[in-house]
Amino acid sequence: MSYSLGLSLLTNFEKMSKKHSSSEAIRILSILDNRKINMDDISKEAGGRPFFHDKDTDFNISHSGNMVIVSHVTKNGYRVGCDIEKIKPRKNIAKIAADKFSVSENKYLYTDGIFNNINFFKIWTLKESYIKLQGLSVFDMSKVPSFIKENDQTNSLDFSFCADTNKPLTFRLYELSNINPDTKTENTEYILAEAFKGDYLQPELIWLSPSSLTLDCKMIAEIKAAVSPAHTVSPNR
Repeated sequence: MSYSLGLSLLTNFEKMSKKHSSSEAIRILSILDNRKINMDDISKEAGGRPFFHDKDTDFNISHSGNMVIVSHVTKNGYRVGCDIEKIKPRKNIAKIAADKFSVSENKYLYTDGIFNNINFFKIWTLKESYIKLQGLSVFDMSKVPSFIKENDQTNSLDFSFCADTNKPLTFRLYELSNINPDTKTENTEYILAEAFKGDYLQPELIWLSPSSLTLDCKMIAEIKAAVSPAHTVSPNR
């Protein structure tokens, strides 16, 4: 079994067209699956989630700005989801959070009373990765469990998947940054989240840009969901 995350950075476009991002995703998918992929090889679930109808491999695709991401796992019964978002101003961002995020998530978005855009995209991508893993719709966003838990003992807000699950679930959050050569400071350009359903496994991150262009990709959080006791088999049984 292998689990890979293919990343591609294209700087020739201010904003990629859907046609171009789809073409790049198919190119990456072909590399990860070690065969030439055509659109005819891909089917869609009732909710629109893509899958291969001819083999037991699961994948997911996301794009934003000039980035295209493909998550890919080669084992039957395992599922993946991914979402990437370019950090940029967004209209009514605080209202979106108030409508779609949990109370604890909304608390996490504010630092000293100031709305934190980067924290918004951390929560958004985590929720989207879960939605895409499950084959749901963005309209289900408000139904997705909270990814922030209030810790009364430490008076902190911690990453957590605040619901039980019937199978192991792991979420990882990444910052993709460029480094200013003059000041040596990092500028976060994208937030990436990936979701994995199955026994714990870390992905291999593979840069597949047409050129040598990359960004610094740093994992900033890993969240493991608790398997419900009702779905845990006793070792004595």
